[in-house]
Amino acid sequence: MAHRAAGTLALPWPTASAKTQKRVTTDHTLLIVTVSLALVGLVMVFSASAIVAGNRFHDSGFFLKRQLAWLTFGFLLMHLASRIDYVWWKRLSMPLLIGMAVLLVAVLIPGVGVAAKGARRWLRLGPISIQPAEMVKLIAVLYLAAYLAKKEDKITIFAGGLLPALVVVGVLCGLVLREPDLGTVVVIGLVTVGLLFLGGAKASHLLTLGLCAVPVVLALVLGSSYRRQRLLTFLAPWKDASDAGFQITQSFLAFGSGGLFGVGLGEGKQKLFFLPEAHTDFVLALVGEELGLIGTGTIILLFALFVVRGFQIAARARMPFGRYLGMGITLLIGVQALVNACVVTGLLPTKGLTLPFVSYGGSSLVVSLLGVGILLNISRDRQAGRQDGGHRSGRGGSDH
Repeated sequence: MAHRAAGTLALPWPTASAKTQKRVTTDHTLLIVTVSLALVGLVMVFSASAIVAGNRFHDSGFFLKRQLAWLTFGFLLMHLASRIDYVWWKRLSMPLLIGMAVLLVAVLIPGVGVAAKGARRWLRLGPISIQPAEMVKLIAVLYLAAYLAKKEDKITIFAGGLLPALVVVGVLCGLVLREPDLGTVVVIGLVTVGLLFLGGAKASHLLTLGLCAVPVVLALVLGSSYRRQRLLTFLAPWKDASDAGFQITQSFLAFGSGGLFGVGLGEGKQKLFFLPEAHTDFVLALVGEELGLIGTGTIILLFALFVVRGFQIAARARMPFGRYLGMGITLLIGVQALVNACVVTGLLPTKGLTLPFVSYGGSSLVVSLLGVGILLNISRDRQAGRQDGGHRSGRGGSDH
C-alpha cells in the first residue's frame, strides 16, 4: 500500500512502510542551541557550586554529578519525545492536566509534600525530589494548544471561547499559589496571555483581564510580608545591602566586576559564600562575573536564536495543534529566560525562577528538554509535509 488510509491511527514509532520513505531529520539549529546552553550550564553549575558543595557535603562535585544525571535523563527524554508524533500529546492533554492537578494537591498535604525554605513545593519519590510546579508550565501549554486547536473559531467570544481556558489555567495557578510560588504563576500567566493572543483572542478582552489582575497581584504582594519586602528591596536595593538587598546587590557586584571579558572561568569571587543561589536562580550573575559581558551576551543571543527558531518551526507546522504547541513551548522557555535575566539584573523583583537549561535543578531541566523534544518533533512534521507533498494525512490532517 503506497499510503495509509485516512483515519488510520498513527503510531508513535516508525512502521515498516515509513522506513521506505526518505528519512526526515530534526531541526539541527534548535538542537545545537539547546545542547550548547545545557553544556554551558553544566560547566557554570560546577564552577558556582564546587566550593559550596565541598563545604556542605565534602564533595566538590556533588551538584555537578546530580546535574549530569538529570541532563542525561533529560537528553534521553528529549530524544524519545522527538520521535513520538506530537498529535499524541493532544490526546493526552486532559489526562495529564487532571494528573497534574492531583500532584499539586498532593504537594499541599502535610506529610506528603516536602517543605523547605518556607514553601511546600516538592514531592519525594525515593532518593529524588520532583517539583510539580515546574511540570505544570508545560502541561498548561499542552492544554492551551489542544483547546485553541479545538476552539480557534470561538476564541474571540469571551464567555464561550476565552473564559473556559482561563478558568482551567486559573485553578492550576491557584494551587501553585498555595505552595506559595508566585514566580511560576507569573510565567504561566504571561505565556497564557501570549498564546491566547497569538491564537486570535481579542486584545480588548486580554487587556481588560490584565487590568482586573492588577489589584489581585497587588493584594498578593502587599498581603505577604516577604513579598512586600522583596518589592521594597527591588525599589531600593542598596538601602539595606547587608540584609534584605544582599542577594541583588551581590549580583550587581558580580556583573560589575566581570567587565567585558570576565575575571576568568572558575575565578569568580561571588560564589565564595557571597552570592546566594549562585548555581540556581542567579547563575547568570556568575556568568557575568567569570565570562563578562561577552559570555552573558552569548547566552542571551542563544536564547534569542532559540525563540526565533521555535516560532519558525511553529509557523511552518501543518496542523493548528502543532502551531499552537510550538508557539507555547517557545514562549514558555523564552519568557522564563527573560524573567530570570531581568531578576538578576535588578529589572524585576527577586523570584525563585531558574534559567532554562543553565541553572541547577532537575525538574526544570528535564521539563525544558522534554519541551524541546516535542518542538523537534514538530519540526520533523514541517519538513515531512514539504517533502511528501501533504501525503501524510494519515497522521491526522485535521485537528478535529
